[in-house]
Parts: sequence; structure tokens; C-alpha cells
Amino acid sequence: MSRNTVRVEAFSDAVIAVALTLMAVELLQFTPDGTADTDLVARLKEEWRAFLAYVITFAIVGQIWLAHHNSWRYVVRIDQMMLVLNLVMLMFVAAIPFTANQLSDHLRGSDADQRLSAAIYVGAVLGEALFFNLGWWWARWRGLLSPDLDPRLAASVSRRYLIRPLLYLIAFAIVFINPILSLLAYLLLVAIYLIRGPGDLPPAGRAEDECG
Repeated sequence: MSRNTVRVEAFSDAVIAVALTLMAVELLQFTPDGTADTDLVARLKEEWRAFLAYVITFAIVGQIWLAHHNSWRYVVRIDQMMLVLNLVMLMFVAAIPFTANQLSDHLRGSDADQRLSAAIYVGAVLGEALFFNLGWWWARWRGLLSPDLDPRLAASVSRRYLIRPLLYLIAFAIVFINPILSLLAYLLLVAIYLIRGPGDLPPAGRAEDECG
């Protein structure tokens, strides 16, 4: 028998919350060799890469939570495969703090280190995006979505979600030009998805459009 989605959503929220917390612990700290009498402004300047990685990665994980919250409003039943796909997606989310920390540490390293850390970083966010899409497509194919969901809206949501992994690949390609620009590209892509689109919550007091 299929089950409702309450436990899955609660578990997913918990994993994402822990990932955000670990990210703050990993990135918002000074290097171990810092001393208490060191000028604070100088130390902050030294760690600007970590702070930038924190802001951008927090935005990425926050956008993942928003998308998960919005899409699962339409999921009314779950099966075993849906659980597995969501769990694998969360595995990549949980790895994002580690990859962000590696990226911030190696932004000042050699070109090879920068590209390798950027590849590990995009591997985590791209893996999340791919399995997020697989979960949504599986729910559509297996009839796990609300029967009241307009098929046109479901198709619009699918197209919108499919663009995200492609945009991540574009941001990764920019690392071969400039790693800082690559990070800023991720932030720009998150900003694009913060604009209300198909499947997102409508403004308070307004009914959702039939086809987004």
C-alpha cells in the first residue's frame, strides 16, 4: 500500500536543516592558525572566500528546500521508488557542505585544485538536481500526484525543473574562465529561480493559476 507524504517531508526538512547548520560550522570559522590578538578586519579579509561560498551555497540549499516544499504540495502518495529517489537526492544535499568547504579552501590554490574542487562541488549540486527531477518525473508517471493537478501545470513545472541541472553545468563551465565568476553564476541562477514560476506558491489571498 502507498502512504501519504508527511513523514517523507518531515525527514527531508530535517536533512536540509542539518545541511544548512553544518555549512555554517564548516565555512563560518577562522583558520586554526589564527591568534586572538590578530587584527579582526585582516582576518575577515583573509576568509572572504569562505564567506562568499557560505552565502552562495546557503542560497542554493535554500532554493532546494523551496523547490522541494513547492513540488511536494502536489504529491499525495508515495511508493518505494519515490522514497529511494528522494533519499538519494538528500544524500547529495548532505554532501554540499563538505564540497563547499573544499571549494572555498582551494579557490586560492593552483588551477588544477580550483577545477577539481569546482568539479566536486558541481557534482553534489548537479546530483541533487538530477535526482530531484527523477523524483518528480516518477511521481508524474506513477500517478502519485494530486488528481486535481492540471496536466498543463505539471508539464510547465517539469520543464522548469529540468532547466536547473543545465544551468549548473553552465556555471561549472565558467570555472575555467574564473572560479569566482563561477560562484557568482550559481548565485545568479538561484536568483532566477526565486522569481515565482510554475508550481510555486501563489501570493497570499490569490488562487493558483491553472497552468502556472
